Amino acid sequence: MNYLTLILFERLGLLLVIAFVLTRTRGFRSLLDREFSKTMLLVHACVFGLFAIAGTITGIVIEGDAAATRDFILTPVGDDQMVTGSSLVAVVIAGLLGGPIVGLGAGLVAGAHLFWLGGIGFIANCLVNPITGLLAGWTARFFSNERVISPMKALFIGVFPPVLQMHMLLIFEPNSEGMIAIVNMVGLPLVLSNSVSIAIFTAMIGIVLREQEDEAALATKQALTIAEEALPFLRKRSSRDMAAGMADLLYDRLDLAAVAVTDEKEVLAHRGKGGDHHREGDPIAAMLSRQALDSQQMQIAWSRSDMPCTHRNCPFEAAIIIPIISTREATGLITFYFEKAQHIRPVELVLARGLGQLVTNQLDTIAAEELKRHMRDAELRNLQAQINPHFLFNTLHMIAALFRKDSEQARHITVNLAHYMRFNIGLVSASLVQLEKEYKHVKAYIEIIQTRFASQLTIYLTEPGDILPVPIPPSTIQPLVENSIKHGLKDVTEGGKVHVVMEKLSKNIRIAVRDNGSGFPDDLLKDAGKISLKDSQNGGAGLYNVNQRLTSLLGDSARLHIRNLPERGSEVYFTIPYQDH
Repeated sequence: MNYLTLILFERLGLLLVIAFVLTRTRGFRSLLDREFSKTMLLVHACVFGLFAIAGTITGIVIEGDAAATRDFILTPVGDDQMVTGSSLVAVVIAGLLGGPIVGLGAGLVAGAHLFWLGGIGFIANCLVNPITGLLAGWTARFFSNERVISPMKALFIGVFPPVLQMHMLLIFEPNSEGMIAIVNMVGLPLVLSNSVSIAIFTAMIGIVLREQEDEAALATKQALTIAEEALPFLRKRSSRDMAAGMADLLYDRLDLAAVAVTDEKEVLAHRGKGGDHHREGDPIAAMLSRQALDSQQMQIAWSRSDMPCTHRNCPFEAAIIIPIISTREATGLITFYFEKAQHIRPVELVLARGLGQLVTNQLDTIAAEELKRHMRDAELRNLQAQINPHFLFNTLHMIAALFRKDSEQARHITVNLAHYMRFNIGLVSASLVQLEKEYKHVKAYIEIIQTRFASQLTIYLTEPGDILPVPIPPSTIQPLVENSIKHGLKDVTEGGKVHVVMEKLSKNIRIAVRDNGSGFPDDLLKDAGKISLKDSQNGGAGLYNVNQRLTSLLGDSARLHIRNLPERGSEVYFTIPYQDH
C-alpha cells in the first residue's frame, strides 16, 4: 500500500505541473471571474476533460493484487487489469470552479476515455466521473460567495470522490473477491493522493488570484501616477504639444514597443519603434481606431491583420487603443504597440483601462475649471464694464456747465470721458491689460472726479515710470479710487485727500490707494474684500469683485490687503509680480 501511495503521488506531480501551466492561461481568468457563456462552458469542460484524461494516462494499472506500472496508459488494458488514476482530481476542480455543467462535461469526457480503455470495473469508473463532476458543481454553490474554495475545504471535499468510486466498484461487482482485494489495496492511497492534489490545486489558484490582485493594484497605482504627471501636458492649449508630452511620458514610464497619440484624424506624436514608417501626420487608417472613436470604448488588436500597416518590416503585432474622451466626446486616441500579442497581459489591460478613465476624468475636470473660470471672468468683466448712469449723467451735466465757463476744460473732460467709456466697453474682450492702459484709465477717471469735486478733495496719482508693460486685470485700480471717494470720504466736506501710489519693489509692484477719510468700521474690516458685503454702505461688493479678479488671474499672492491708517483714513493695496524685460 505504501508503494502504491508513493507511485500515485509521483504520477500526480506531473499532473500538478500541467495544472500549474493551466492556471497561467488567458482563458483560465474568465473561469476564476465566473464570466460564463455557452461557448466558454464547452471550452472549459473540454479542457478539464483533457486534464482528467491526462490524470488517467499518468495513472497505474492494477493486475491481481499488485500494481503493474506503465510509463503511460495509452492503449486499452486487459480484461484482468484495472486502470487507477487521478482523473477525479480534474473533474472535482472543474465542478468546483465551473459549476455543475462544466463538472458534468469534464466527467463525461473522462468517462468516455475510461470506457475506451476497458478493464475490470470500467463501467463503475466511467460513471463515477460525470456523477462526481455534477456533485462537485452542486457543492460549489454552497461556497458561491468565495472566489475559490480554501485548500482545507478542498481537502475535505476531495475525500469523498475516491470513496464514491470504491463503493461503485463494489456495487457493480458485489460478489467478486478480487474486487474486494483491489478496493482494500487502492482505496486509502486514492483518498490520500486525490484529496491532497485537490487541495494543492486550489492553493495554486489562490496564488494566481493574489498575483492578479497585486498586478491590478500595481497597474492602478502606476495609472494614477501617470495621470498625475500628465496633468501639465493635458492643460496645454496646443494639441501637438499635449500629444508630444503624453507620448514622451508614457514611453518613458511603460515597457512598450511604441506609443502613439492621435486626434480624430491623424497621428500627432509617435515614440518608440516603427518611427520610420509610423510618422506624425499620418491619417488614422485602422478600423479598430475608428471603432474606438465611435464607441468611446477601448479596443484591442490581437493580430497584425487588425492593424493595416503595409510596411514589410513593421515590428508590431498587437496594440491597445485607448480613446481620449473630453466632455463626453472622443477627441483622440492613445495607442500602445506591442511586438507580440503575448505581451498584452492582464496587467497591461488593467493599466490601459484605468489610464483611459483617469485621463478622461482629468480632461473633464480641466474643462469644468476652464468653464468656471471663463464664466466668473466674463461675469466680473461685464460687471466692471457697466458704466454707472449717475456718474455718466453728472459728468455730462458738468461738461455742459463748463462749456459756458471754460470751454477748454470742457473739451479736456470730454476727451477723458470718451477714453474712460472706451476702456470700459473693451473690458469684455480682455482678461489682462498693460499697466499703461490701466494708468490712463485711472487718470481719466481722476481728471473727471477732480474737476467735479475740486473744492472738496485732492487726488494724487504717481507716475508709474518703467513699470508700464506689466500685465494687470483691467479696471482694478479705478474701483478702489471710487470706493475711497464714495465711502471713505463721504462725510468729508473739504480737505479730503486720495493718494494713488504705484511703486516698484524687488520683484513686485505695489499699488496702493489711501485716503484720509473715516476708515473701515471695525466689524467690517476683517471681511472687507473677502466676502461680498452687498448690504453694507462701505463698498464691500466693489472690493470683493476686485479681489476676485486679482486672485483668479494672478494668484492668491495678488489679493487685496486692507487696513486702517494710524492717523486717519484707510489703505487698500495689492502687489503683482514683475520681471525685468
